[in-house]
Amino acid sequence: MLALKDKRWLALYVLCTGVLMIVLDTTVVTVALPSIQADLGFSGTNLVWVLNAYMLTFGGFLLLGGRLGDLYGPRRWFLLGLVLFTVASIACGLAQSQLALVVWRAVQGLGGAVVTAVALSLIMNLFSEPAERAQAMGIYGFVCAAGGSIGEVLGGVLTNWLGWPSIFLINVPIGIGVYFACGKLLPRDVPAQGPRRLDVAGALTVTLGLMLAVYAVVDGNAAGWGSFQTISLGAVAAMLLAAFLAIESRVADPLMPLRLFRLRNVCVANIVGVLWAAGMFAWFVISALYMQHVLGYDPLRVGLAFLPADVIMAVFSAGLSARMVMRFGIRAPTWIGLAIAAAGLALFARAPIGGTFVVDVLPGMVLLGLGAGMAFNPVLLAAMNDVAPHESGLASGVVNTAFMMGGALGLAAIASAADARSAALRSHGTEALVAQNEGYQLAFVLGTVVTALGALVSAVWLRPKLQPAVQREVVEAS
Repeated sequence: MLALKDKRWLALYVLCTGVLMIVLDTTVVTVALPSIQADLGFSGTNLVWVLNAYMLTFGGFLLLGGRLGDLYGPRRWFLLGLVLFTVASIACGLAQSQLALVVWRAVQGLGGAVVTAVALSLIMNLFSEPAERAQAMGIYGFVCAAGGSIGEVLGGVLTNWLGWPSIFLINVPIGIGVYFACGKLLPRDVPAQGPRRLDVAGALTVTLGLMLAVYAVVDGNAAGWGSFQTISLGAVAAMLLAAFLAIESRVADPLMPLRLFRLRNVCVANIVGVLWAAGMFAWFVISALYMQHVLGYDPLRVGLAFLPADVIMAVFSAGLSARMVMRFGIRAPTWIGLAIAAAGLALFARAPIGGTFVVDVLPGMVLLGLGAGMAFNPVLLAAMNDVAPHESGLASGVVNTAFMMGGALGLAAIASAADARSAALRSHGTEALVAQNEGYQLAFVLGTVVTALGALVSAVWLRPKLQPAVQREVVEAS
């Protein structure tokens, strides 16, 4: 029989395995996108919905998932979210149409949001002593940072050897194993005290509003930017988002307390998160498409091409980033990291048709790995720096939501611009491959611009110093 302490740490590793599965599904799909496109007949613009459907429901229900866990028991909701995610993974792997895949990807995102949000609460409950909690959160942070970056490698291996459905079906044995292990290891839920209020209206309005906004952008090239469809969808999306803000300002227990945005670093961290996510997801998706469609790489080579960035990000998340924050504060690593990432995207913007890995891919990957590794942890710490300790989880959830939404909206806009550029060139007689590559180059230019803007915002407005409570957590985690 395991001692209580050993059982708690074993429970942490099982929880992190579940979260790793969720995080991987944010990026593991990127390498498989060309294969999915070929099999199911997606257009270049609509293909982003395979990613966006997941990110939108994930981001839209991340805060609500945490609230459900607080009110009705984190263990129960973690297991429910895990079941939902695993069932949706089976359906994604078996999907035979575009609509089926996109719908089940959205269900995956919903389950993933619940699992991720509730896992944080479970970890906080398992480890109440500050030093142990900091160590546990460090392990959790490493899984989140490294998991997203290794998704491309895993996606390449699975797609090349077993086909794109395997990137979803691999979740099934993992989900089943984590479910039964958590059932044995996690303590029973304690009923919540006081009234149980859910901000369902807030979650629905913000998610529907953002989904409509993304659809308006994605379909804008086909429908026309001045068409009734595009304008009406944009107007409805704006009204829903305005309704969300009105709800959050009046509801007793808001999903996203607007008072947080009166705090300078919280506000800046969310703005930076939106801008950086737009550039980062442009990197993930467009570079994978460039390597497969222009350079002719198979999925395995694409996955391996991301390995240098993965290794660099893993080194930073293992403790180097925390030490940099302790020495230089949160402002310098954030803006310098984003500036380095922007430089990496700028290198990709000149990638030629006859490019080679060493000259045209590797330098950009190294710079993007350095930049992302430096900036990821400081952005999260900036979001938590100005809030009371008991609200740090809420602040982290808000910035994670901004990151997912920024990635979805930014990727939709950048992919649409790239597609429009390629279509315009083809209509003027440009060779198809040349037109496609120039579209990708424009996407990288736009990614460079938004990432550089994130660097500028953080350099000018972030407060550099850590609050004492946050500083102690960084010290203990490093």
